[in-house]
Amino acid sequence: MPEVMFAGPDGRLEGRYHHAKRPNAPVALLLHPHPLHGGTMNNRVIHSLYARYQAMGFSVLRFNFRGVGKSQGRYDGGIGEISDAASALDFLQAVNPAASMLWVAGYSFGSYVGMQLLMRRPEMGGFVSTSAPASHYDFGFLAPCPCSGMILHGEDDELVPVASVGRLVDKLNTQKGVKIDYRTLPGAGHVYTPAQVETVTNMAEEHVQSVLGRSRMALAAD
Repeated sequence: MPEVMFAGPDGRLEGRYHHAKRPNAPVALLLHPHPLHGGTMNNRVIHSLYARYQAMGFSVLRFNFRGVGKSQGRYDGGIGEISDAASALDFLQAVNPAASMLWVAGYSFGSYVGMQLLMRRPEMGGFVSTSAPASHYDFGFLAPCPCSGMILHGEDDELVPVASVGRLVDKLNTQKGVKIDYRTLPGAGHVYTPAQVETVTNMAEEHVQSVLGRSRMALAAD
């Protein structure tokens, strides 16, 4: 997993990038939890998803938001971090110009940033949001949500009540052409145990493989 540095809107950003051998491989961008609460690209949920996307044949990037690790700049309340994510996607697209599909996956704060990125980049084809902070941020900007995806949440999340995420999912599922694969993890809080991280990763892979399978079938039909 080679270290990469790429240009961000407030200085250089540090990442880890795996390049798939297949020229038209799908790509995935992974976004870590809140920078002011210890979130980095080495978070175990993000690290586990990185390895799993790599195993599925993706080109995949995880990176540190501004002010984290070797990334330059300072925390910007979420606004600058959305711009950081857009720069990371620019990097991915520049080195994968023939990518068959673009995905974003985020955990906690990273899932909020990822959903914001969806609204700014209509070419995105899928998402996985884990522990989306629906009780802390207004997700009303997802109107309409540009694509279907997966939302995962711990049933015992002490920071973000599962009911708040359920209401978000209900709103998204009423939108035409959008289907949210919503799954909850019994006994899981906002921070996952190693065993729960494995469950999250397995669920994410199941969803991604299902979408990729439908995409391949559609291409074959054409």
